[in-house]
Amino acid sequence: MAKAKAAAPSGGKAAKKKKWSKGKVKDKAVHAVTLDKPTYDRILKEVPTFKFISQSILIERLKINGSLARVAIRHLKKENLIKPIVHHSAQLIYTRVTSSD
Repeated sequence: MAKAKAAAPSGGKAAKKKKWSKGKVKDKAVHAVTLDKPTYDRILKEVPTFKFISQSILIERLKINGSLARVAIRHLKKENLIKPIVHHSAQLIYTRVTSSD
């Protein structure tokens, strides 16, 4: 009797389960972890012209990692090429230095 139940084909809704989509998977970004000469020159030339400067902006535009972005921001601030707007523990926001400053 047990063999008869096992041999019966399983049909109906249980036979085909819905396949849920896995969703879109974002590719892992490969950002630079060391500062080379072309990237350093680009930081000195382009970043002081940005209207809004933050760690996340530098990561996105220059393809560098977070620690390099923080170091770059500290360097530019020390050189007086950018000025702080908001100093928060989680996010530091800067802007360019204008001629009236």
